[in-house]
Amino acid sequence: MKNVVVKEIKLEGNDWSKCLDKAFKKKNKEVKIDGFRKGSAPKDIFIKKFGIESLYPDAVDLAAEKAYQEVLKLTKAVPVCEPKLDVKNINEKEVAFEFTIITAPEVTLGEYKNLKIKKEEAKVSKEEIEAEIEALRTKYAEIKVKDEGSKVGVGDTAVIDFKGIVDGKELDGGSGENYPLEIGSNTFIPGFEDGLVGLKVGDEKKLNLTFPENYTEELKNKEVEFTVKINEIKTRVLPELNEEFYADLGYDDVKTKEELENKIKELIKSRKETDIEDKYIEDCLAKASENMKIDINPEIIDDEIHRMIHQFEDQLRMQGLTIEQYSEFTGITHEKLHEQMEPEAIKRIKYRYLLEKVAEVEKIEVSDKEAEEQAEEMASNYGISKEELLKAYGSLDVVKYDIKMRNAIEVIKGTK
Repeated sequence: MKNVVVKEIKLEGNDWSKCLDKAFKKKNKEVKIDGFRKGSAPKDIFIKKFGIESLYPDAVDLAAEKAYQEVLKLTKAVPVCEPKLDVKNINEKEVAFEFTIITAPEVTLGEYKNLKIKKEEAKVSKEEIEAEIEALRTKYAEIKVKDEGSKVGVGDTAVIDFKGIVDGKELDGGSGENYPLEIGSNTFIPGFEDGLVGLKVGDEKKLNLTFPENYTEELKNKEVEFTVKINEIKTRVLPELNEEFYADLGYDDVKTKEELENKIKELIKSRKETDIEDKYIEDCLAKASENMKIDINPEIIDDEIHRMIHQFEDQLRMQGLTIEQYSEFTGITHEKLHEQMEPEAIKRIKYRYLLEKVAEVEKIEVSDKEAEEQAEEMASNYGISKEELLKAYGSLDVVKYDIKMRNAIEVIKGTK
């Protein structure tokens, strides 16, 4: 591929000797030689005992960075992922490296403006409005104990004592006291919740049921007898559609049901418009990337996947999990995760190089002033200082890059 730079470079003489000396000082502190305190043995004694070769691993690490910087100066290459390093030769006098550097792949744009992609229109039905209002009423519902003599109904919460018996023995984990069970939630096995409908407080009932086929191996298809007692019945009381309810929702400007419906309609429409816009951008980027030509090196793909896995690890850590625990729970190995992430990684890479090429062709530039203003606005939205935001981003250049990419998207959409 044209974007692969292979360069051999040699470190010798004083440059290599300095690396060996530093490696010796490090190693000397880690070993004990008879007759000397740790770290005090002369170099010639150390080498006589362990050999000059024992210094090579640490010396190579030190030399490689210096050699790499020299290669970048000589080739003027701009790497886009970690370089490959081979040690071609090593001895007491010199070390020779071969660096394989991957630079940005060549991109040939196809049609990226007149993509003829239709953007959907956000429509909101009366049924959607009513469903949203009912969901809000359910969220703000008051839980009340049902009157004496009332019966358990679907949607009620029955507070129960229960005990399960399998093969004449009490079921491990199959009993409880004052357990709140919402009837119709399908929390328990089929038939359990249905069997409580119509019971009153104080009623006891035996339920002869069978564990389903898809249950645990030791219990599936087994017969079980539950003894259940109803201690209390609670029900949800939905709030009335009145000004008090509208105020609880934070809609002080809403006074009537019609005004609430209009408010909910706008909220649903706004959500849909956001989703439609996201899909439209995705469709445009997908089409434009299909139209372009690009050969992506396997190393670039691997680098992107590793970045995605690190992001995934961060998300797991926020949930109190490690990648090892995730693998244990799901059975998904690191190799399988790598394989699953590859299509998304390739898509991200294509979109990135597409937008960078469009920005180049369209001569999209972002001034420091524009980036500073954007950083100020973002910091204000997040409730932090501009300095804190730039520290999180890394630099103002990252903000400039983001703006440039967004402008490139607008070009592809045909709005700029």
